[in-house]
Amino acid sequence: MLCSLLSVTLWGQDDFLAKQYLNNGEYEKAKAFYERLVAQNPRRMDFAENLVNCYQQLEEFEKAETFLQDRIATGSAYPTIYIDLGYNYRLQDRIEEAGENYDKALQAIEKNPNYGYGIGVGFQRYALLDYSLKAYERAMELNPDLDYNFQIALIYGEQGNIEKMFRAYADLLGNGRASIDNVLGKVGDFISEDPKDENNQLLKKVVLEKAQKEPAVLWNEILSWLFVQQKQFNYAFLQEKAIYKRTGEASMERLIALGNNALEEGSETVATDIFEYIEKNTNDPVTRLNAQLNLLDIKLLAATAKDYAGIDQQYQQLVNTYGYQSNTLQLQVAYANFLTFKRGESARAIPILKKSLEIPIPKYGEAFIKMALGDILVFDQRFNEALIYFSQVQKNLKNDVLGQEARFKVAQTSFYKGDFEWALTQLKVLRGSTSQLTANDAMQLSLLISDNSLEDSTQTALKKYARADLLAYQNKKTEAIAVLEEILQQHKGESIEDEALLKQAELLAGEGDHEAALFNYTKIIEFYGDDILADDAHFAMAELFRTVLDQPEKAKYHYEQILYKYQDSYFFPQARKYFRILRGDVIN
Repeated sequence: MLCSLLSVTLWGQDDFLAKQYLNNGEYEKAKAFYERLVAQNPRRMDFAENLVNCYQQLEEFEKAETFLQDRIATGSAYPTIYIDLGYNYRLQDRIEEAGENYDKALQAIEKNPNYGYGIGVGFQRYALLDYSLKAYERAMELNPDLDYNFQIALIYGEQGNIEKMFRAYADLLGNGRASIDNVLGKVGDFISEDPKDENNQLLKKVVLEKAQKEPAVLWNEILSWLFVQQKQFNYAFLQEKAIYKRTGEASMERLIALGNNALEEGSETVATDIFEYIEKNTNDPVTRLNAQLNLLDIKLLAATAKDYAGIDQQYQQLVNTYGYQSNTLQLQVAYANFLTFKRGESARAIPILKKSLEIPIPKYGEAFIKMALGDILVFDQRFNEALIYFSQVQKNLKNDVLGQEARFKVAQTSFYKGDFEWALTQLKVLRGSTSQLTANDAMQLSLLISDNSLEDSTQTALKKYARADLLAYQNKKTEAIAVLEEILQQHKGESIEDEALLKQAELLAGEGDHEAALFNYTKIIEFYGDDILADDAHFAMAELFRTVLDQPEKAKYHYEQILYKYQDSYFFPQARKYFRILRGDVIN
């Protein structure tokens, strides 16, 4: 028993060392181990393949040939051994002998079509894609129950035969032998956002042909997906309406997702059409309410103060229709936020949320309302009351993301209040938050407080910054910009300068003063290029150039700076994505 255990342990060590030497390119050492492993485990295909690989890397082709021929002579070798032998001849430019052995591997499929998969994979291992296709296709011909269309599609993709690849995937979907998500994940690597892209047009052609021959919702779903990739939300909407007419309420979630997608991409007109369609056709009152709230959000995007009275009436009508229910809390929060942050009427908003807390609601619903109520109390500068609500959510949902967000609200409110020490205590806990956004915000606010408390014991500049931040929160942007300017004039050279520049730039950009915003961002990069806010400035400039000023080359430059200089930046994933898009890469 002990000897057997020792043997297994030594064998495991040999296997580990052999792989390590092989991966490091130390083929002579790896060969010695694999020769021993093959002798001890003659049935292990991976050991045999790795030993042959070592021989070939060391150009010991005769040893490889002898080894393979000996295994063939046993009569029990798997047919892929002919592929290994053929490739060994190919390495010696013995092309004819290589081809003969490849054909022997294919001939094995004639006797047993089930060999098709292993032989196909064997050819793929050596990038012999034409032979691999022959193996899969012949096996399927001999046994119609076999389906290697997925492998065939992958090969067509590697060969650049895109139309054949799309057709293979379409066959898989039509036969119900692959999920749409899996196929679209593969197809997505070959299309772009450009509707005129040849691959995009090929996919559309293949799907339309399939739809004519085999009418099914499946093809509408793929066309809708393609139009979304191309940002053609109006065409995607047509497909989703067709899906809805055939499946009913079951597909309403798809319409909601499309509406949200269109809204996020700035296609407000199409989003309006989608949410109006949902409002008209859904049988679910909560779905209808959410569509109506989305329509009000879209109105608010372009609304001015003179439009607010009419929007206020629409909110009141919704409250009269739906009342106060546990499944319509989003209405009360939306209305309260509108009254507070758009109309400045927090006195009307607070009773709405307090009334919502009086009805029986689940724990998360209660937290949702208390967070919104706390935000409005902060707007009113009723900080102690706000802290009570945030602290309650934090306590009741301690290990939840919402609980972590509540803790950040406690820190932020304490910051506005001027209680910097308590804010720091909360922020130190949050820097390890499971939410990356919360952790990032916590880190930035923590550094702002600690850096500017050490330098200035009176915290004069920090108190001014907190006041400016609160004014911005209250939508008093002009006043906030003025306070930040006061900091920049009276506290030049202090560590708070880059924070003030960044905050002021964000507000200036929001007010449409892009030139002044760019000046601030540039100043941060020039004078604080090695500090923590440099990547924020680069990303903000890139976004401004890309989304507002339509200067893609300048945007690309600033995204690129993040990729090369700030790899640990929170913005790195987004910068990489937009840089690649602007460079013309195909993005899945």
